[in-house]
Amino acid sequence: MRPDRLTRRQLNRATLARQLLLKRSDLSVTAAVENLIGLQSQAPLAHYVGLWSRLAHFDPIAAGAALESGDHVRTHAMRATVHLFTRRDALEIRALMQPMLAARFASSPFPKLLPNVDLAAVCREARSLVTERPLSRVELGRRLAEHFPGAPEEPLAYAVTYLEPMVQVPPRGVWGKRGPVRWQTYRGWLHVDPDTPANIDQVVLRYLAAFGPATVADIRTWSGLSGLPEVVDRLATDLRIFADDSGRELLDLLEAPRPAADQPAPVRFLPEYDNVLLSYDDRTRIIPDRRSVPLPPGDGARVGTVLIDGEFRATWQLVPTEDGADLQVDAAGLSGPQTSQVEEEGLRLLGFLQPGLPGEVKVVNG
Repeated sequence: MRPDRLTRRQLNRATLARQLLLKRSDLSVTAAVENLIGLQSQAPLAHYVGLWSRLAHFDPIAAGAALESGDHVRTHAMRATVHLFTRRDALEIRALMQPMLAARFASSPFPKLLPNVDLAAVCREARSLVTERPLSRVELGRRLAEHFPGAPEEPLAYAVTYLEPMVQVPPRGVWGKRGPVRWQTYRGWLHVDPDTPANIDQVVLRYLAAFGPATVADIRTWSGLSGLPEVVDRLATDLRIFADDSGRELLDLLEAPRPAADQPAPVRFLPEYDNVLLSYDDRTRIIPDRRSVPLPPGDGARVGTVLIDGEFRATWQLVPTEDGADLQVDAAGLSGPQTSQVEEEGLRLLGFLQPGLPGEVKVVNG
């Protein structure tokens, strides 16, 4: 029996529904972060824009306070990039991802720069240094080099942030505050070590709930994990199989939202890094023209992408003015109604990013 087919547009609408991008949700910040299995936070403020676009009642100050209290955590995990997690996921998912992070480090240029260095000893020394107080990579490398003479400082520091579970501590990543990138061990910041890995079967089911329907390759791209076909075999009775337009096998939960292809999709502004853009091997459900996702350096709240009719069709950036900032949207081929929708949602984003300050939305529709 052939599996039911899902068109690209049906996949798009299912993805938007799971990602809370068809309609802003009434979930709390903590519930949303957990449902989405974390949010990209490589750029320290990116997750605030991502949550603002997804939640009906989003308070960035309260979200920042959750970071300061340790209820939320920014740490390396999927794809060896920084994500925002709830405390529980920060512990369990980091433990699950640790072998992948070690493998990513082993394949990086850094081990070749540390040919005769005992990395286990480096991590032991780092634990004593960074449990006591947070350190930047520069500070950490300098301190480690005192104990491992002749070893270059930067590779020593990078070894630790890959191999030893670490948290990027506030004020970095707190809305309305600034701070350098400083690292502390889980023991130092959360007073506990991430020693119990999340169950990989449950993580795959959670991925499908947040990102499905998806292929095994999509799950691998999102997570960086191996051994996924065996996981899928174990979960066979919990999954429904579909096929996409190219005949690839798509996995999904038995009972999961799959809206109709003609479900309207509102304009949504996303940060420069967003889960929905980066978490698939085949991104055509969101990026049908295969354009590259812009990943400019920044704090995550000054540039980004725009979904129009559910697809990545434009980019946005804040352009400073004398007394505030304008929001410039660069798009192409928008209809008059689409341009109006972009302007309306853009004004709401400006009100979020710079409340009380003047600013205009300028759509450059080339």
